[in-house]
Amino acid sequence: MPQGDKSAYTDKQKRKARHIEKSYEARGTPRKEAVARAWATVNRESGGGNKSGSGRGTPDTHVSSSRGGRAHKSGSPEQRSAAARKGWDTRRRKAAAEG
Repeated sequence: MPQGDKSAYTDKQKRKARHIEKSYEARGTPRKEAVARAWATVNRESGGGNKSGSGRGTPDTHVSSSRGGRAHKSGSPEQRSAAARKGWDTRRRKAAAEG
């Protein structure tokens, strides 16, 4: 299979690559770079084309997709500080009850 040939990819993998590519383009990435990143992401998640041969039944890892929501800290600095204080108070109260 020549380099760049996508015939070994399933329809789902092709749809996923198009969706990822559009997402990159919406964020201002040049088209050629967006295409390369999209297929790299599909390959990283599924191990390459799954259309025929051994390995077709192996599940996708979704490692790249699962990173989405965890990149940012949740809540404002005041909310995080309040949560930290609440945790500290709880630990101190439980330690006093034990000892």
